[in-house]
Amino acid sequence: MTDTISYRLEPTDPAGHRCTVTVSIPDPDPTGQRVSLPAWIPGSYMIRDFARQIESIDARAWGRKVELTKLDKHTWQAAPCRGPLVITCTIYAWDLSVRAAHLDETHGFFNGTSVFLRIAGQEDRPCLLELAPPRGLDWKVYTSLPEAAGHPQRASRHGFGMYQAPDYDALIDHPIEMGTPQVARFEAHGAPHELVFTGKVANLDLERLVADIRKICEKQIAFFEPRTGRAPFLDSSDRYVFMTMVTGDGYGGLEHRSSTALMTSRADLPVRGRPEQTEGYRNFLGLVSHEYFHTWNVKRIKPAAFAPYDLERENHTRLLWLFEGFTSYYDDLFVLRAGLITPQDYLRTLAKTISSVHAAPGRFKQSVAESSFDAWTRYYKQDENSPNAIVSYYAKGSLAALGLDLLLRHESGGRHGLDDVMRLLWTRYGRNFYRGSPQGVPEDAMPALIREATGVDVREFLRRYVYGREDVPLADLLRRHGYALAWKAGSSVPSMGVKTARQEEELRLATVYERGPAHRAGLSAHDVLVAIDGVRVQNGNFDKLLARYRPGDRVEVHAFRRDELRRFTVKLEPAPETECTIAPSSPGAGPLLG
Repeated sequence: MTDTISYRLEPTDPAGHRCTVTVSIPDPDPTGQRVSLPAWIPGSYMIRDFARQIESIDARAWGRKVELTKLDKHTWQAAPCRGPLVITCTIYAWDLSVRAAHLDETHGFFNGTSVFLRIAGQEDRPCLLELAPPRGLDWKVYTSLPEAAGHPQRASRHGFGMYQAPDYDALIDHPIEMGTPQVARFEAHGAPHELVFTGKVANLDLERLVADIRKICEKQIAFFEPRTGRAPFLDSSDRYVFMTMVTGDGYGGLEHRSSTALMTSRADLPVRGRPEQTEGYRNFLGLVSHEYFHTWNVKRIKPAAFAPYDLERENHTRLLWLFEGFTSYYDDLFVLRAGLITPQDYLRTLAKTISSVHAAPGRFKQSVAESSFDAWTRYYKQDENSPNAIVSYYAKGSLAALGLDLLLRHESGGRHGLDDVMRLLWTRYGRNFYRGSPQGVPEDAMPALIREATGVDVREFLRRYVYGREDVPLADLLRRHGYALAWKAGSSVPSMGVKTARQEEELRLATVYERGPAHRAGLSAHDVLVAIDGVRVQNGNFDKLLARYRPGDRVEVHAFRRDELRRFTVKLEPAPETECTIAPSSPGAGPLLG
């Protein structure tokens, strides 16, 4: 096809973490073709400037060098020429995360936003991608990117060769894993799924992972498509791929239209022959559920600000409380609905989220709508004062979703709930997003959509708890459904109002909570505690020292600020009631939202 943009990716230097990427442009702009690498990756709302990892870039046409002029931090312009214009980059890939690219002798992982140049003005053209094998390494390929149908060099399943995408947006939305991972497969409602685990992990219980993750996938597919049971990714691929990088202490995920990139600690994965369920494994199942739910909510049901993405700059929206907060609400809920955790497990997880939100005074300074808008500059760039200044649109957004669900169920007499809202969003905005109707959710659409789905007017709720900064009244809402929410102190030790961080033998103040005892005494984040009433502070003895005092006692604290020794007098307070519990208030209380 003469209008096809052709790419080639080869891991040329795994030991040096370098790959070579070539793009051939058959019909370059006659005034000088511009190319660029995205500044960010959808799903992770921070400017990351991936172009900084381009070590060299070169352009040629008909065997002759073409001058490239760099216009800004991620854009180049070629001198006018006749096509095909071939641009070759050497890219450094050593970012072990779900957001970028990572290459060594054990594996290669590539997000398209880190390696594939965008051809200005030709983003809607079809793309071919040749994946070339590294020399001397017997690797296979794992990706949801479709093989190039009808091409003489079409890749076989898991093979190197030619793949295809309908446009640039699709090309960069199918990450690629190369290597020799542990792999398992299953079907959910007839749709193929693959589990890919990269990294050393002994006795991995793949059978259990297949059984558990299949249940989550089947529940979510049936939730959005109760009549057809059709998986959403079949509009883009014939399979869904869970790509998991296993490390010593990693955790995270990033959604894509037909796959997800995950990172987890090997200690959180199940071991063959050990049927017990650890908290770490429950957390991993919650992560899987979260990213899979994104296949509908944010990859197809999108805010209008993301339809289409502008990959050169921030794309602001006040709706991440819907796309991340609601997803955070449903992730553990679907683990419950799949029968993989008990109702008691779910209530404990819910209480933990409530406790974490209420522990940070920043929730009174920023709404979740404001947090959504400021994600680029505040949520993704947190510092020592963030707990005092911001709120998480993930965590408080999930509480807003819980509160809405409880309110809708109560006001409708149990006939409707948040499930109805999600299904309306899916049919209205998501189902046909990649079928020729890429319409996003307008910024002000939710009150009317919720009323249409449930008949309940929630404008006041949204005004106070989403666009306002009040706490969601969960105690009252839960009480209406037969559950009691209670608060207790998380410790019997008097409080200085700080969060500490261990660094070798030092104990540093990570956060000083506003209006707390340490703040009033003049202590600051990054101060290194030396002594309390003349007794040395060491790792592990901070709480033991404070346990010898009572609320109201004054203690003399010595601390280093930079290289200067300072002395402070701190009046201790009772430990705050920041630990939440949820339990049925009567023996007849039914399951909560299951």
